Amino acid sequence: MIYNAPIRDMMFLVEEWLGIDKLNGLRGVEDFDRDTLEAILDEAGKFASSVLLPINRDGDEHGAVLADGKVTTPPGFKEAYRKLVDNGWAGIDADPEYGGQGLPKVAVFLIDEMFAATNLAFKLYTELSRSAGHLLASFLPQDMRATFLPKMAEGTWSGTMCLTEPHCGTDLGLLTTKAVPNGDGTFDISGTKIFITSGDHDLTENILHLVIARIEGAPSGSAGISLFLVPKFAVNDDGSIGERNKIETGSIEHKMGIKGSSTCVLNFDNARGYLVGEENRGLAAMFRMMNIERLTVGVQGLGIADIAYQNALAYARERLQSRAPAPRPNEGKPADPIIYQPEIKRKLLDMRSRIEGGRALVAFAAFHADVMERSDDSDASERASHTVALLTPVIKSFLSDLGVESALSAQQVLGGHGYVSEHGMEQLVRDCRITQIYEGTNEVQAADLVFRKLTGETGQFADTLLDGWQRFLDEEEGASDAALYVEPAAKALAGLVEATAWIRASDDAAARGAAFDYQRLFALTTIAVLWAEIVVSIRDKTGDFYDAKRKTARFYMEQVLPEAGALRETIIRGADSLSAFRVEDFEIG
Repeated sequence: MIYNAPIRDMMFLVEEWLGIDKLNGLRGVEDFDRDTLEAILDEAGKFASSVLLPINRDGDEHGAVLADGKVTTPPGFKEAYRKLVDNGWAGIDADPEYGGQGLPKVAVFLIDEMFAATNLAFKLYTELSRSAGHLLASFLPQDMRATFLPKMAEGTWSGTMCLTEPHCGTDLGLLTTKAVPNGDGTFDISGTKIFITSGDHDLTENILHLVIARIEGAPSGSAGISLFLVPKFAVNDDGSIGERNKIETGSIEHKMGIKGSSTCVLNFDNARGYLVGEENRGLAAMFRMMNIERLTVGVQGLGIADIAYQNALAYARERLQSRAPAPRPNEGKPADPIIYQPEIKRKLLDMRSRIEGGRALVAFAAFHADVMERSDDSDASERASHTVALLTPVIKSFLSDLGVESALSAQQVLGGHGYVSEHGMEQLVRDCRITQIYEGTNEVQAADLVFRKLTGETGQFADTLLDGWQRFLDEEEGASDAALYVEPAAKALAGLVEATAWIRASDDAAARGAAFDYQRLFALTTIAVLWAEIVVSIRDKTGDFYDAKRKTARFYMEQVLPEAGALRETIIRGADSLSAFRVEDFEIG
């Protein structure tokens, strides 16, 4: 496979569209200029294509192996991890106080896209560690932070998130893992956790498991869940590693994809752990980590979508098959590259318009995450936090769907060569499929958007955001150079506003039945508005790059965005047919 990091497009989004000067006004990134960003992205792209991509297929073929109680990662993974640590990639967004790079989220998410594109299974060994580090930085006492966080920032220790149990997934209130106080501030943790990403491996000296459990006597349901730090190896007072904790790896899950990632069953048998945060407030703390991960999962889908597109494009340029419709590139040849076939060209442009729009959505959300965390203006920070909260389920679901859809489309472009393993397309399909499932399935994300993000303060802010977009579109109405982009975006936005009102006025069952379609409508419309903003921002710029941007945006408006109208109809007019079909009716016929 090939991969060329889309640095030109990334730089355009941050430097020219969002404005890197706005980023420089935030705390801790005052000196983060375009040259720094470009250098970081360039090095990340080289690492992704030269280190991660070459071992991606080996990771899939060999997988992670459990033998004699120890997990071994696939060939090349340990060497790649050492290079990752030596080059400082493990702590890219960790606090510099603890040895991290402290990069802004805008840069971090773009790096994440490159690493996910080239080797998602490998990336998962570092991804949860970074999120765990952020959580521990917020909730651990200072003395423990000084012991644990530098090791995590440098990549010597890693972290996991242990939520799911054999009998409960999304409904975490059903968990049975228990925590018994020892009287010295520690707890003995007992229970079984499944689907634990990077639950055990040979890449780091220690693994810090973040485990949710119920303290004896705590309330039932989610109200009684606490969070614990349970190290694989005990940590001595001086920070050195002690004896093995009472945690056993029961098995490695046999999976459809990401086989190089050790997804484990972990058995905790009176394993020693430390309370993180307050008793019975564990789920709220854990969601701090999960929300970061949900955004990152969306970025994973974006990365796989892009590498699938790049390889389909390269294949379509070279594959000679049949004669293209006039005008042919070379009338004297018996066959033409399939990229000249209108349907192949349409598939490629469909992928490209969604990917570039999706990357703009990620950059938009990442910038607001930076404002949320770094702004000294409390009002601006609060507004940004609502933006991030609102867009999190949208990004997670739409971009993970995009990853699978693009991988399938790219596989179709390659035909039979896409179905066999040689060209890597079938691995992309398998690897990306999990992104629609973990960190809360996309159906769960839809329910989160409809029942949490459209209510309360975030719901009020959603209206404010939609109003702001409407003002922008109203201001550009009538501008001849923007009509091809503004008018379709305005039409879609009107449909979204109508669907939002319908959702809010509907009963629980009707809203739940329409939630998934609403989430997709929200994403398609948001990206349409961002495309319109982008085109307006470059109205005075000339050159091939900007011309291609305008053409790509036009394709999105004319051939992708019409789906929004169908979704609006499905949402508003589909509830009765759904409710009319009873569960008992499935038994008929």
